[in-house]
Amino acid sequence: MVFRSLPTQVTPGKRRRHGDFPVTPEKSSDISLDIFADDEHQKRAAALADKIRRADVLYYGQAQPEISDAEYDALMRDLRALEAQYPELATKDSPTQRVGSGAVTGFEPAPHVVPMLSLDNAFGAEELMLWDERRKRLLGLPAETQIESACELKIDGLSVSLTYVNGSLVRAATRGDGETGEDITSNVRTIRAIPTVLLKQAGASLPSRIEVRGEVFLGHREFARINSDIEETGGKTFANPRNAAAGSLRQKDPNVTASRRLDAFFYGVGECEGYSFTSQLNLLATYKSWGLPTNPNVQLCATLAEVQAFCDIWETGKQKLTYDIDGVVIKTNDFRLQLELGAVSRSPRWAIAYKYPAIQVRTTVNSIEIQVGRTGALTPVANLEPVAVAGVIVSRATLHNQDEIRRKDVRVGDTVVIQRAGEVIPEVVEVVIAERKGTEEPFEMPTTCPSCGTDVVRPEGEAVTRCPNLRCPRKVEQQIEHFVSRAAMDIEGLGEKQCELLTSEGTVKDVADLYTLTLETLLRFDRMGEKLATKILSNIDASRTRPLARLLHGLGIRHIGEHTAEVLASHFGSLTRLAATSVEELAAVHEIGKTTAESVWKWFQNEESQQLLVRLQAAGVTPTAPQDSERSTVLAGKILVFTGTLVRLRRDEAEGLVKRLGGRASGSVSKNTSWLVAGESAGSKLTKANELGVQVLTEDEFIAMVEELQHSSAQPEPAAEQE
Repeated sequence: MVFRSLPTQVTPGKRRRHGDFPVTPEKSSDISLDIFADDEHQKRAAALADKIRRADVLYYGQAQPEISDAEYDALMRDLRALEAQYPELATKDSPTQRVGSGAVTGFEPAPHVVPMLSLDNAFGAEELMLWDERRKRLLGLPAETQIESACELKIDGLSVSLTYVNGSLVRAATRGDGETGEDITSNVRTIRAIPTVLLKQAGASLPSRIEVRGEVFLGHREFARINSDIEETGGKTFANPRNAAAGSLRQKDPNVTASRRLDAFFYGVGECEGYSFTSQLNLLATYKSWGLPTNPNVQLCATLAEVQAFCDIWETGKQKLTYDIDGVVIKTNDFRLQLELGAVSRSPRWAIAYKYPAIQVRTTVNSIEIQVGRTGALTPVANLEPVAVAGVIVSRATLHNQDEIRRKDVRVGDTVVIQRAGEVIPEVVEVVIAERKGTEEPFEMPTTCPSCGTDVVRPEGEAVTRCPNLRCPRKVEQQIEHFVSRAAMDIEGLGEKQCELLTSEGTVKDVADLYTLTLETLLRFDRMGEKLATKILSNIDASRTRPLARLLHGLGIRHIGEHTAEVLASHFGSLTRLAATSVEELAAVHEIGKTTAESVWKWFQNEESQQLLVRLQAAGVTPTAPQDSERSTVLAGKILVFTGTLVRLRRDEAEGLVKRLGGRASGSVSKNTSWLVAGESAGSKLTKANELGVQVLTEDEFIAMVEELQHSSAQPEPAAEQE
């Protein structure tokens, strides 16, 4: 029998905390809880968790993945298997309990009222069948029952959540860690495919408030155009459309986002007030009527066999699409059943992603060369016999480090299996041992830097070999590229090719030399006209007063990314104060750990670093710091958490106010929380605050408290009494 969608309407809850629908408790495990993990298994779990967390940061936060989707999935599955065998390993901070990584750029935080969960994966027909059996068991349905499923293409882009109030777009946010994303409203407003006002149908009303969820992506043609434009200016091209979409949405200048023709499809709902949906197909049809773009390749499947057929069709059919997909999303169509199935801490039980296997081909390793990065990291790269993989000619693939080469036993001359990880990043999967002829040459990392000849070092506990020479030409070139990049000093016109020319001839030996460039010097280079040279010099001049955080990021200090640079700039306010601080003072700053503190301290203690700062100062580089008026300390040392719906302030406005007043807005309640500000329909955070004895304020009380503190701090000190 087929279980059809019921006409019962279900309105997504106003304040759900664990997904688009309520969480129902997991059934008790059959695994005995008196089996504990030994040291070996604990270390294995910790190592897997560390690798996954790093991958999350690089993928979600920086749009610079270093491992494939398949390798990431394998790491996650290994960790889940360990945690299933030893439940005590499944701690609350395990990557299996999280959705993604936290925001790492300078955008304002954007909390999600209803968390944005990620989907569990099914790799093949057997795992899809197991998921179907599981949902029927949870619903108490006979095994022969068929449940209607909505099948949609899994778009390979960046997840976003748009909030519309009475039909008008008021906020757009990335997924972030599922609880809090980044506010990208200004950039999303430039995307023509996304309506800023929803269409109202005759005789129908719009929701008073709704979070519309979907994917922003780039089509193949637009991706090629963007990379072509970047190449012409000598910049670093994007590796794939997904990274390009993420980079475009995170532009500090919305005009740049507007110049890139991003597209979008919407398919989900978060917070929803004043409206109801009956099913996934009903939601998609409604979105389309409101003017929201939805993917036309959707099918309602009455049986699991129809679901599998849909997945099989698109495994080959995807090559005809004008955009990338990496699978199919299967959703229980009926919202009433979704509600009953609920979610676990990380994923909804009512949906699953059917992932396609990576396309693998064989080729030959012609040679292995070493690339030197700006931190001196030596990365081995395999030069391959060019081969087509999923429509792209691949001729190079990273081998990461010496340990990875030894683990896979990759040799020059080997026949290897390669794939585009997630159909994007080339990687060597394995060596075809049976094809060896005995003439293959094992590879060993060089003992000296291929760029400068300096003896290389491999710090204890690290997998990466490094060149320690601060004057290494390749390091200098990479450092210059980083310094002038948009995220650092933003010196437009100096791309990869220009930086290579400036450093290869010794014109620029470090970043301070950029400020000594003249028109005559630049005009000596090929393809450098007077107009471009004048523009570059103007941009260099403008960079002298960039914010302190940008300079700190641009200096290339190890462990200092954009976010950490913002933290340091905000806390210390000047280079002079930062340079004079101790390791202990640095480590005491929130979000600055011991490793980062030691790295910063060592950099400022280094004699060459000190000389560089002197030369930058002499060149007129005077970074701007937050004005004293913007650096109020009335909430210094205080931690505030917001929960529920705020009426007078938006959540991001309230958290921004706390930050400007010297406090910290946190997403979770702990014993260190100073106040919990509870809006309407406050949930589990309010319960936890009461349990911990944390003082709870209403929104009005919070605003009144802030006004009083600001008023008190602005009052002049009483004059001393005259004797």
